[in-house]
Amino acid sequence: MISFLFILAGLGLLVVGGNLLLKAAVSVSLRLSIPKIVVGMTVVSFATSLPELVVSVNAALAGSPSIALGNVVGSNIANLGLVLGVTLLVGSMEVKRSFYVTDWPVMMVASVLLWFFLYNDGVLQRPEGIILFLLLGGFLWYLLKVQQPAVEDELPEDDELLSPLKNLAYLAVGIVGLWLGSEWLVGGAIDLAQTFGVSDRVIGITVVSVGTSIPELAASVIAMFKKEKAISLGNLVGSNIFNILGVLAITGLIQPIVVDDPQFLSSDVLFMLGFALVLLPLVLASKKRELKYWQGLALLAGYLFFIYQVV
Repeated sequence: MISFLFILAGLGLLVVGGNLLLKAAVSVSLRLSIPKIVVGMTVVSFATSLPELVVSVNAALAGSPSIALGNVVGSNIANLGLVLGVTLLVGSMEVKRSFYVTDWPVMMVASVLLWFFLYNDGVLQRPEGIILFLLLGGFLWYLLKVQQPAVEDELPEDDELLSPLKNLAYLAVGIVGLWLGSEWLVGGAIDLAQTFGVSDRVIGITVVSVGTSIPELAASVIAMFKKEKAISLGNLVGSNIFNILGVLAITGLIQPIVVDDPQFLSSDVLFMLGFALVLLPLVLASKKRELKYWQGLALLAGYLFFIYQVV
């Protein structure tokens, strides 16, 4: 019970800390007159993925690479299976041209590269982390230079220029919240795995990854009910891209990630590849370039099957 409480408290602090840090980062960018297009693709992208990054780095440094790897792989599966699946049960989702041209191909390349690096020697080495991070830089450059209209559609509309004192307070509380939240989440997850005799992989790919995906799920469903453009397929696919090319790349640079459970290569990463791959035919099956409830049911069923075979 104590481990569960630490996990819940850790998730809460990650959400609060991440949101405060995001508001502070956007405010600083606006005060420095940085173009919104740059803010959206750099500051916002990094800030919204900070909880996953802090958790993965903390887990790797704590000697639990399975939690670090499971957090990212499980989050990528949850984004497409759970978040997208449940969101489509609420309403249909328009598929933009950028999905075919950029988002899906880059997600597939990143996913296949991760599988290759891990399958090669069972370790995500620092040079491989550099390759992934350079790909992220190239992807961001392409979006900023070539695909600006698509990027601008995804920018948040609730940015706010904070006072210097409030900005400093948000930054301080946000950083402390992320650090303390990751400590509690990782510590609680490790204790939970030891208490119930399950592997770090199972905890990382279920409890931790689903927990870090809950904010995205809530935001997606609320946006659908309000009929807002706040959620799109590009948001979720972009999150998967950044999880691999950003979160895992930076984690691998700080601490090489060793695959200490063969199930990652024989099952989990293959499921991640499968969800990414099946997304294209599901989109192409719609004549109006829309994803509807039946595609959501298919994705959700696939995710439930994945969780069943993991547990």
